[in-house]
Amino acid sequence: MKGTLQKLLDTLPQVGKVEWIGIRPARKVSMSSVTEVQATRAQGLNGDRYAGSSGNRHVTLIQAEHLPVVASCLGQESISPELLRRNIVVSGINLLALKDKDIQIGSVVLRVTGLCHPCSRMETQLGPGGYNALRGHGGITAKVLTDGSIKLGDGVRMETAATS
Repeated sequence: MKGTLQKLLDTLPQVGKVEWIGIRPARKVSMSSVTEVQATRAQGLNGDRYAGSSGNRHVTLIQAEHLPVVASCLGQESISPELLRRNIVVSGINLLALKDKDIQIGSVVLRVTGLCHPCSRMETQLGPGGYNALRGHGGITAKVLTDGSIKLGDGVRMETAATS
């Protein structure tokens, strides 16, 4: 049984797609939407406020399919990705299935380091109930393992030979 479960955990044939990219140059500053961003092991995403800080949170990713869920919880038609303060919006792949795995986006390899929980700022960004609307839908954090660029439309796939 254990071997079968591990095989299922290590198999994810779907390939996702980068739908949106954003960086934030400083704390409490609005996100800037970009079409491409450079990622480095030493700095994370160039131009982002987390560049050069904690290596476990170089990049934050959120699933595009969760945006309508969060909007619905708030009684809104839609939510703009900038409001959620995540760097990359991805569609077509279950980000939670990538926890503790290595993934490739464009020419960059990332290691998924954990869940990206909402902060109290979500009440300001999304209105009353914003924090709780994002709970369970906040996405993941990752650190950069290889330098390169990430562009809109890039594929997002699990590396088959991920290391822990």
